[in-house]
Amino acid sequence: MKKLCLLLAAICLFCSFQEKKKTWVAIGDSITYLNEHPDETGHRITKGYMTRVVEELPGFSYTNQGHNGWTAIRIATEIGKLGIQEADVYSVFLGTNDWWAGKPLGTFSDYENNTGLETVNGAFRIILDKLKQLNPDAKIILITPMQRVDFVYINNFKNNAYGSYKDKNGQWLEQFADAIKKIGKHEHVAVVDLYHNKQMQLKNLVVYKRLKDPQTAGAYRNYSYPDFIGVPFNPETDEYPYPVGSIDITYDGLHPSDKGYKIIADQLVKLLKK
Repeated sequence: MKKLCLLLAAICLFCSFQEKKKTWVAIGDSITYLNEHPDETGHRITKGYMTRVVEELPGFSYTNQGHNGWTAIRIATEIGKLGIQEADVYSVFLGTNDWWAGKPLGTFSDYENNTGLETVNGAFRIILDKLKQLNPDAKIILITPMQRVDFVYINNFKNNAYGSYKDKNGQWLEQFADAIKKIGKHEHVAVVDLYHNKQMQLKNLVVYKRLKDPQTAGAYRNYSYPDFIGVPFNPETDEYPYPVGSIDITYDGLHPSDKGYKIIADQLVKLLKK
């Protein structure tokens, strides 16, 4: 009987220990969303960064709060309706859609003074305030946008955008990354700076972009970066410019490939191990 009681106590203790996983809510845009939707990448990826993290750190469980195409401003607008739960860790990976949509970045004073939804700086204040309200003791990790080259959506060629090698509406994507870094420093929270990661520079994002050579009779040619800048792409008639052989850090100029997701996951694992 004594041995049985000890065995039952050990089982209860083990089950209790197993239940005490650290909870992590990953907030983001399509780069986060795609973790659960590899089919929407044409199966160019096998798993996203959250799955990779919890494989390395099984003491964590995650909730995907990635919203396809959303900006930081929209996340801030809807933050009370998203059902974000209290967690031990929150990561916030936003900004690239704000840049492309021409949303005003604003200044750090918009963050400090909580000026609201008119700027990206103001939106980040709303998001972080909400997370602190949910759990004042939670660890918060900010992730800067990646650099990007010309994006073409694999399921709709008309959905395309040029890369961060030039400005959009007078704003540079690097300014958004630097603003997020400044917020992180001010709040004393960790920042994963993907924008300035040497592995994720523009030249490494794709091996090439396959386009019709304007100097010939429409013969396709593989252009490496930056040679493809300015070469026309017609979504109505041209083939998809990023075949499998072009995949490097991204599979479409914007969204990470398995290689890219591993880089992101490795950075997060280093932080979460602490």
